[in-house]
Amino acid sequence: MKILRDTWLVYARQMGLVIRQPTWVFIMLIQPLYYLILFGPLLDGLGGLPGFEAGAMQTFVPGLVIMMAMFGTLFSGFGLIAEIREGVIERFRVTPISRLSLLLGRSLRDVSTLVFQALILVLLSAPIGGLTIYWDGLGLMMLIVIGIGFALSAASYGVAIVLKSEDAMAPLLNTVTQPVLLLSGIMLPMALAPDWLQTVAKFNPFAYAVDAARALFNGDLASNAIWQAAIFIGALMLVLVFWSARKFSRAAA
Repeated sequence: MKILRDTWLVYARQMGLVIRQPTWVFIMLIQPLYYLILFGPLLDGLGGLPGFEAGAMQTFVPGLVIMMAMFGTLFSGFGLIAEIREGVIERFRVTPISRLSLLLGRSLRDVSTLVFQALILVLLSAPIGGLTIYWDGLGLMMLIVIGIGFALSAASYGVAIVLKSEDAMAPLLNTVTQPVLLLSGIMLPMALAPDWLQTVAKFNPFAYAVDAARALFNGDLASNAIWQAAIFIGALMLVLVFWSARKFSRAAA
């Protein structure tokens, strides 16, 4: 199909840019490693508290992976703004390439690098924090990571096309991400929060993703959080990809 070929062409071009300048891929690992090394040990004394029954690292590391999925793709749009300013999108307008492929190729590049970063973080967590890896659960958790990556990468590109300004995009993303992060239970399980805060968190799809990641990390493949996360993250991905694809089509029309 033409759309698959066009997506591959865009993906190959974007991955070529990453390979020629791979430094930022490893830079994105620095912040999660800071949390793992400098914040993780502070949780060692919380074993036995609600949400920490499996141990500090088994609870904390899955949250870090979800945080990497969120922040590793949500800011991808800044690169697109630079391409818009340099006329790259304008030049694509005169080609027969699928407008949807312009989005899918870029998002696929973001997800590919995200999966690589997430696997590196998990593998480093085993010797550094004493994490026990359940490989079946890890594989399923990567599907959640991919869904989050596609959803937020697409959203970032759509916002970039609408705003076309780093000065406007940065405060908008920071304003949105802070409450989403705090209500997801990434840093500390929401089981420790008061009842009203847990009720508010139920409206946050990423809270279900964190709960599912923790269940999968502990080998609990029958947890209800897994299918709940699949529904919420899957629906979010479809909505955001559809919305961003419309923005790409209009920008390249």
